[in-house]
Amino acid sequence: MNEQVNKCGTENSNNSFSSDAVNFSEFKFENGLIPAIVQDIDSKEVLMFAYMNEEALKLTLNTKIAHYWSRSRQSLWKKGETSGHVQNVKQIRYDCDADCLLLEVDQIGGACHNGYRSCFYRTVDGKIVGEKVFDENDVYSK
Repeated sequence: MNEQVNKCGTENSNNSFSSDAVNFSEFKFENGLIPAIVQDIDSKEVLMFAYMNEEALKLTLNTKIAHYWSRSRQSLWKKGETSGHVQNVKQIRYDCDADCLLLEVDQIGGACHNGYRSCFYRTVDGKIVGEKVFDENDVYSK
């Protein structure tokens, strides 16, 4: 098997990457943020889209658990911190312009805060096509 190592220090064969292997200055963070597309490692289903700042990327690389930057709350957040629906990061890739990341993850539970496996659960005409995997009222009740 051809072993490919990407810029984030991840290998296809294992999960032994860390922020020490990354030159963060090569990534194009716009206003301190870089877009991150999140994809299921096995099914290749796109689960969600979020933003990462450098701290979120470092935490993700070092813990192997996805962390993001919330633009609405202006704070760092660990995916699944409230719901328990964490994303175990298996590989991180980047695009040819180094201005977008692709996280390949093992998703525990649903990725969407509305209870669906993927945030992309409806078509542009409003038809629900995604799988509902939990009741968001039970998970996010206060």
